[in-house]
Amino acid sequence: MDVFIRVLFLALITLAVMVVAGLTTNAILASRRHGGAINRRLGMIEAGATREETMLRLRRKAFTLGEGVPGPLRRWGDTLHRKLVQAGVVTPTPTMVISLMLAPVALFLFFASLSLLMGGTLGGGRIFLFIILSVIVGLLLPMVVINFVAERRRKKMGEQFPVALDIFVRGLRAGHPVAAALEMLTVEMPDPIGSEFGLVVDEVTYGADLREALEEMAERWDMDDLRMFVVSLSVQAETGGNLAEVLDNLSKVIRDRHALYMKVRALSSEGRMTAWILSLLPLLAFMIVFIGNPGFFLDVADDPAFIPSFGVLVLMWFIGVMMIRKLIDLKV
Repeated sequence: MDVFIRVLFLALITLAVMVVAGLTTNAILASRRHGGAINRRLGMIEAGATREETMLRLRRKAFTLGEGVPGPLRRWGDTLHRKLVQAGVVTPTPTMVISLMLAPVALFLFFASLSLLMGGTLGGGRIFLFIILSVIVGLLLPMVVINFVAERRRKKMGEQFPVALDIFVRGLRAGHPVAAALEMLTVEMPDPIGSEFGLVVDEVTYGADLREALEEMAERWDMDDLRMFVVSLSVQAETGGNLAEVLDNLSKVIRDRHALYMKVRALSSEGRMTAWILSLLPLLAFMIVFIGNPGFFLDVADDPAFIPSFGVLVLMWFIGVMMIRKLIDLKV
């Protein structure tokens, strides 16, 4: 019986790998088909979409879970919405929230049904074990992937912003107005910053205020550099002055801050890598042991001491991850 369960898990893993490989191949082929465009927005326009359709797809609507929802759940929904924006996911946030909520439920029903089909019982220990496993696979792992992609694109956005400022300053010194200089960024910069400034230009074209559109972009990405850029434009619009010189100095300041940030990251890289290993190793060990030998957990799941002991382990892991995050959360 254990052999059959092991073979079934291996088959499911193989199927998942094949699905991921197929999706990755399709994404690579799609990116090559639109290889002539420098960013996603221009690629969609090149494929035949109008500017309005492109803006509606890339510009995610504001998301809220409502006033009756508890505070922690509402904050989680807001955080998820921001991470999806930063990760470049165009799937609507309500759809993602429902999927992340239903995935652990579906996995729990699958594990419970499989246990009953194999002749096992559904005691309290097994139910608790299946709940933990379903939450890890159905909720935590997707959130880790979304957060990883979002942080990688956010880091790339920060690296691109000084270059975008230089292009913007050159456009101003060449005699272009602010709107035309922003338009230059949409055709000269790759993703993610090219599409983001393209959204700003499209919003201004359809009647939005330039400063408000830039402020919304800064809030979407939660970047102080963008906020300083918006403040510079606002101050220059109210008091006058040489905007090109102000932004040129801002570009130098941002580069100096980025150099300091990279130096701090280099000095703290060992600690951050240790934190990742200490956070993920228990989960990976649990998954490997459960897939390779399910009886290691299932045979003792009905013991009265299993639920409190396993619950203490999960709680200790969660507290450890929170403490490690606080230790490596360096502000520059």
